[in-house]
Amino acid sequence: MERGAIPVDDVPGAVDLQSTLESGQTYLWWRPDGATYETDGAYGGDAWYRTVVGDDVVEARQTEDAIEWRATTDAADLVRDLLGLRDDLREIRRAATEDDLAQAAWDAYDGLRIVRDPFFGCLISFICSAQMRVERIFAMQESLRAEYGDPIDFDGETVYGFPRPETLAEATEDDLRDLKLGYRAPYVQRTAEMVASGELTEEDVRGRAYELAREKLTGFVGVGDKVADCVLLFSLGYLEAVPLDTWMQTAIEDHYPDCDRGNYADTSRAFRERLGPYAGYTQTYLFHYLRSGGE
Repeated sequence: MERGAIPVDDVPGAVDLQSTLESGQTYLWWRPDGATYETDGAYGGDAWYRTVVGDDVVEARQTEDAIEWRATTDAADLVRDLLGLRDDLREIRRAATEDDLAQAAWDAYDGLRIVRDPFFGCLISFICSAQMRVERIFAMQESLRAEYGDPIDFDGETVYGFPRPETLAEATEDDLRDLKLGYRAPYVQRTAEMVASGELTEEDVRGRAYELAREKLTGFVGVGDKVADCVLLFSLGYLEAVPLDTWMQTAIEDHYPDCDRGNYADTSRAFRERLGPYAGYTQTYLFHYLRSGGE
């Protein structure tokens, strides 16, 4: 097992690992102790968070002075990428809208960063997230890993990776319904099939202008504008993307009514202009703040 630490002083801006990984951005990181979303405390206390990237297991935790990591590979650069530690949070906040609600959200969770999850896992997990509680979404990903993921030895523990597209493409709808995916089962199977066959892949999306990339992503079965925005923001680094879920629609209605244009595309465009060039960052702060009880 490889180990290392990234000094917090080497990261541009604050870091809050718990807020980053427990703010609704990712269902691919979890706490091996089973307490994801269940505990409070500075940065998650001494808890480790785990993910799998390809054939490698990566864990991270925050101490007072550093982000510590341990992994099946030298993961120093990988951890910086996965956790958004290269983002200059000071510059990003300076560019954000200065209204009272947004500033309160930034103050409450300073250090929350945007993750960069692997594309296929992010895509499938957000297809599974539709109209579903957080606990159930995590349970679905765990079931998919256990049933279809490759086993990886992690210091004597067997950890299962996220299924490869070609493996998941071979599952039947009934197989996936048995894992309690419900009506999402055919969406997951068909989307995996599209990626595995090359019909539509990450390469077809990455690098396109933002709205064209969102349109391309909606070509996957079960992916609408909101899920597409989640994948663009939380996997592909489109920091201007603003997923308009029910929390954001309510925020627009209550606090930014002039941004409501009556449809997703136009409302998204107006909201992005209001929030600033890194709108996805401020949106994520607002989402976490409002969902956590902020006014």
